[in-house]
Formats: sequence, structure tokens, C-alpha cells
Amino acid sequence: MQNTVQKAIKAVSDGAKAFCKFLSANDTGETGGHQAGIYIAKPAILILFDKACERGTNCERWVKIHWYDYKTIDTRFIYYGSKTRDEYRITNFGKGFPFLKPEYTGALFVLVQSKASKEDYEGFILNTEDDINEFLEAFNLTPAETNNLIVTNNVDLDIREKQEIYGFISYLQADFPNSEIMSAKARDIQNAVYDHIEYVVSNPDQKLLDWTNMEYKLFRALEHVRYGEAIRNGFNDVEDFITLANQVLNRRKSRAGKSFEHHLASLFDGNAIQYTAQAITEGHKKPDFIFPSEEAYHDTSFSVENIISLAAKTTCKDRWRQVLNEADRLRDKNKFLCTMQQGITSAQMDEMQSEKVILVVPKLYIKTYPKDKQDRIWTIKKFIDYVKEKESI
Repeated sequence: MQNTVQKAIKAVSDGAKAFCKFLSANDTGETGGHQAGIYIAKPAILILFDKACERGTNCERWVKIHWYDYKTIDTRFIYYGSKTRDEYRITNFGKGFPFLKPEYTGALFVLVQSKASKEDYEGFILNTEDDINEFLEAFNLTPAETNNLIVTNNVDLDIREKQEIYGFISYLQADFPNSEIMSAKARDIQNAVYDHIEYVVSNPDQKLLDWTNMEYKLFRALEHVRYGEAIRNGFNDVEDFITLANQVLNRRKSRAGKSFEHHLASLFDGNAIQYTAQAITEGHKKPDFIFPSEEAYHDTSFSVENIISLAAKTTCKDRWRQVLNEADRLRDKNKFLCTMQQGITSAQMDEMQSEKVILVVPKLYIKTYPKDKQDRIWTIKKFIDYVKEKESI
């Protein structure tokens, strides 16, 4: 579940305007004075009013502040503009309001205006050092830069990732969703945080790596949430440990291959390519992808020159031969193998070439292969462009 600081960070990221300050002794009443509510410095008055109020007048507006883990309170924003006062404050917190007490002196007060309504705000009080530091780090703020409006475009991308990841996990019903749901969510998070959906067409090699890395982070975070307590508490015996370890490892192995296929399919969809995933060929064999379709493959009048098969294997060092007999019509044609494998031997690459197997690898990984063989390897983009040409896209 998201805790208070994570909720506060997300609220600020999603809000129209946001402000934070450390509560002073005057704010909380620790000095014994009778100050009226929370003081807001002039550089931050736009969190209260659309423009500065005129000296010599009092102005006010009433809003609703939805306090996290408390309740919603009708609250007053007020400017005191008399001859002796020139200050902005938030007042009328209601009887029994728990956060303006001496023990909250030094706590970080966060106020966020909703995008949906100027009259609705969210309020948070962060009262531990860890929470305060996490919040400030999220927006690249030093303590000296508080008591002001928060520039939300400074939010750290790692923090935004965590917000999205743990927000997803907090609403999960199943312990572990299937690979299709997990891979789709990883793509959604990566696209939302980094805003480079155009890479699907312009730089699919990088997009595949980005989606894969994000899913790894998502899966590891879910593992931490699901198994963290059991690991911290220890095990009754070795058998219990082995059982859990095998459960974790088996899930990791089964997830990786399926997710790889889902990410490739999403790249093909984004490039408007026709294909059949897990098409059935002769003898109920199932190549991972047939282009343009299973129907075209079984149509003997459809030219074999325009049919392409692609196997998807996260690693291929020992399993590449499995792709040789997945499609009889293509036995004498090039067969494509997409992999995340980083490097294999020159001898294996020569064997692949003799069997008409062409490796398709993210561009960044090509440098891990023998230098004199690298020109044989296709990038993801080169393969996609090849399919597009065959399909006249």
C-alpha cells in the first residue's frame, strides 16, 4: 500500500499547484502565542489566491482541504492587510484538529490544489525525518527551498516510477497477475513516466529494452511486497526455504519468456504489422510469430517469399536449434530469431548462418557479439522495416 509520503508525492505530481513548508513553533502554538493558523510567505501566495491582495484590505476565500488520514474541513484562506499587519494565513481548521500541536513543530506541511476544482485541496503532514527527506528528494528540494510553491516538473523520474509501480501493486487483487497483465502495465508505466511512445516506431530497439527493464523493476517490487515479510521473519526449516525459493525462481523463469513475446507483439502492433502469435504449422508446431498470418502460411497460393517466421527467446545459446523445424514451408528460407542474449561464440554464429538463422538483437547488444560477425545481426528496427516492406506498409 502507498504510505503518506507516497500519496503526497503523487498528489503534488497530479495537482494544479502545490506548496510545502516546515511548521513553525508559532504555527503549532508551541511558543504560547495566539497566532491565527498557518503563516504563508508572500512568494507562495498563489497557492491561496490568484493574485496578491492589496495592502490596507482584508480578503478571504473558503475552500475544502481533504486531509490525508483525517477528514475534509472547510477552511479559510485570509490576508490581513491592516496598517500593523501584512500577512497571509490558513485558518479555521476546526475543533480537535490534530496537526497544529507542539509535537508537530518541524513537520512538513504539504498543500495541493486540485486540477478539477480551485476550491478543493489535499493536505498532508509529514512528521518523520525519512518521510520528509523522501518528499524533498522527489522534487529536488533542499530545506531552504521550502515555504514556496513546488515546481512539479522537477520530480525525480525514479520517484515517479515508484509511485506508478506501488500504486499498481496496492490495487492488485491477485498475488501475481499473469504475464500479459504485468507486461502491459510495465509498458504503461514506462510510457507514462518517460513519454517516448514514439520510440515504438522511431527506436523500437530502445523501447524493447525500456519496457523489459521496467517490467523487471515491477516484478521485483511485487516480489518484495509479497515475500518480503516471510524472508524477514525467517523460515522454520530448510524445506520451507527451498519451497519458497523454488516458487520464486520458477515464476521468474516462466515470466521472462512470455513477457518478451508480449513486448514484441506490442512493437508489431505499434507499427501496424500483420502477424499471428503462436501460429500452428505442420505437426502442431508453434513458431512464436508468423507474418503476415497463420492463414497466409497455410494458403499454398500465397508466395512463400512473403512469409516470415520469428522465434522469440530471451536466451538462445543452447536453444537456437529449436527454431529450425518450426515451419516446413520455410525450411530452405531465412528464419529469424529474436533474443536478449548478450553474446555467443563465433562457432555458434557460423552454425546459425549455415542453417539460415538470422539473429535479431536490440541494437545496444550487438557490440557483445564477435566483432567480425556483427554485420550478420539484424536490429529490431531492421527486422520491423523488413516486415513492413514485405507487407507493403
